[in-house]
Amino acid sequence: MKKLSDIPQFKLYVWLIPAFLLVNLLADMTHDATDFTLQIVNEVWLLIYLSIANYQLFERTLSKLSWQHWIRSFLSLLPYVFIFSVGFYLWRTLGVTLHIYTPLGKSMSIESRIGQLTGYGIGSLIFFGVIRHIYTYVRLKQTAQQLRIESQQAELNYLKSQTNPHFLFNTLNNIYSLARDKSDLAPESILRLSKILRYMLYETSGPYIAVEQDLKIIDDYIALEKLRYDDSLRINFNYDLDDQKQSLPPLLLIPLVENAFKHGVSETREHPFVDIHLSIKNKQLLFIVKNSTGDPASGQPIKENIGLANLRRQLQLMYTDYQLNIVPGDFVFTATLKINLAHHV
Repeated sequence: MKKLSDIPQFKLYVWLIPAFLLVNLLADMTHDATDFTLQIVNEVWLLIYLSIANYQLFERTLSKLSWQHWIRSFLSLLPYVFIFSVGFYLWRTLGVTLHIYTPLGKSMSIESRIGQLTGYGIGSLIFFGVIRHIYTYVRLKQTAQQLRIESQQAELNYLKSQTNPHFLFNTLNNIYSLARDKSDLAPESILRLSKILRYMLYETSGPYIAVEQDLKIIDDYIALEKLRYDDSLRINFNYDLDDQKQSLPPLLLIPLVENAFKHGVSETREHPFVDIHLSIKNKQLLFIVKNSTGDPASGQPIKENIGLANLRRQLQLMYTDYQLNIVPGDFVFTATLKINLAHHV
């Protein structure tokens, strides 16, 4: 069972009722500054009735109205005409009888008093209704925002669940080729793969990680790829960081590095190379991966693989200011990623 304090409507009325009381007391003071203590008691007595009436109307009755059953809806609203007029007058009379409510000001006829109290009740109706509408609107916006965040996080997790197995599958293929050739480098490749696996299992569960940790994995992946090639492969990996603790989504950069080897170096027969440069200055990330290819530029649109497609979608979900450009050239392929790390979603 929920506590009253956990119910949103209860929280609303906890501050809405005192706010209405304060508004009426200020209005009373502008007309008559005498007998302020009695005015407070009178207002509290009237507010008890109006609070219950407004709560029943807004939280119990209006929520059940339906155009399909308009007759029943009309009949359910009809009693509130009595509640906010004659009923309100009877409540005031009860207070007078119990010596709780003290009549102040000039005397009135019953009809005039009912008219005055009806206006008072309608005023409370408008006050409660407007504030409740604003409160509900804000809560709906907050709920929608929370749902959007949860939906984006679920999609990010899904993208990771696609990217990580795809990355491991390609890495296992590399080890398989070494094992098939009975290479002495196979044990070393398995050891490096275990380091990458350990990182993916235990370090990438959070949304962000220090960039220095991702750099180590890129180093391990490059070393793992180098085992497949002879000395003809030229690799240059350099970085310039003003803060190695700068947070970055884990494994965000690895798809571009993986793409350079799988779709570039592996298809290059002469002078294969990979040039990787990373810089982070004043929250501005620049990541450039340039690699050799086996073919001249065809001029055809690039068909992005799952790694690049997932990377592009992750960037859309995590940052508002970024650029990812893939430029094929004659026997050269260049990927450039720019991110303003301060503009994350």
